[in-house]
Amino acid sequence: MSSNPILRSALLWGGVFALVLAVVAGGVGFAVDGQRGLVSGLLGTLIAAFFLGITAGSILFANRFSGSDMFVPIYFGVVMGGWVLKFVLFLVAAWLLREQPWVNPTILFLSLIVGVVGTLIIDCVVIARSRMPYASDVRLPEYRASDD
Repeated sequence: MSSNPILRSALLWGGVFALVLAVVAGGVGFAVDGQRGLVSGLLGTLIAAFFLGITAGSILFANRFSGSDMFVPIYFGVVMGGWVLKFVLFLVAAWLLREQPWVNPTILFLSLIVGVVGTLIIDCVVIARSRMPYASDVRLPEYRASDD
């Protein structure tokens, strides 16, 4: 599929962003609240990076079935399943982390939001620079002068 290089690029740049954010969020968290802030900053970054990976990874996985007659149902099943999985995992993580004494909720929330917004910006930039045609992998019928 022609979207695979774009998704791989988004994963690569998202991973680089996550590493930079982990250093910044962990450092700021440590400066604000010591070890508790460090853990919260790193955890928020890890959750955001994991969710980015689920989205791009599920699409890359679903693209493997592009030659199949069942491509469309498999594709949408995998992608929607990934979104449902992210939603459930987010609710479980929020429920488990909400009252933990070793988590600073403000630092966790801010690092998570910066991670999500940052990866969305990276996705938009990667897609805007991809120069992918609106209709990909399409073959037009060949024109013959004798067909007139």
